[in-house]
Amino acid sequence: MDAGNTPPAVSVCLEVLTRRADFIAASKARWKGTKGLTLQARKRQGDEAPEVIRVGFTCSKKVGNAVARNRAKRRLREVARLVLPGLGRPGWDYVLIGRKDVTASRGFSDLQGDLIYALKHVHQDTR
Repeated sequence: MDAGNTPPAVSVCLEVLTRRADFIAASKARWKGTKGLTLQARKRQGDEAPEVIRVGFTCSKKVGNAVARNRAKRRLREVARLVLPGLGRPGWDYVLIGRKDVTASRGFSDLQGDLIYALKHVHQDTR
């Protein structure tokens, strides 16, 4: 595969959530659990950078030790990088939460399918 066809390592339209307040706001909005991950999503207010998609990642200690949590978050970051630019909506915040014993070991295409399914579910009645 040549360099022109590969997606960038960090997508231009994705911005990473870092503030705790953003994670809390997303936790109070829509969510959908799947076998490999849990997705929380919220539409931001009009004055909060409406042209970008923001995404955050979290794995609690239930997922495992630091090595297991980091592996799960790396997989979630890659899935988000591949799926969100096409199916995510600008003006929305997404938080991907890793699941115990599943996120790190689930097949990558299954993990992508989980995120696609969850995105369709949280956006099904918002046009």
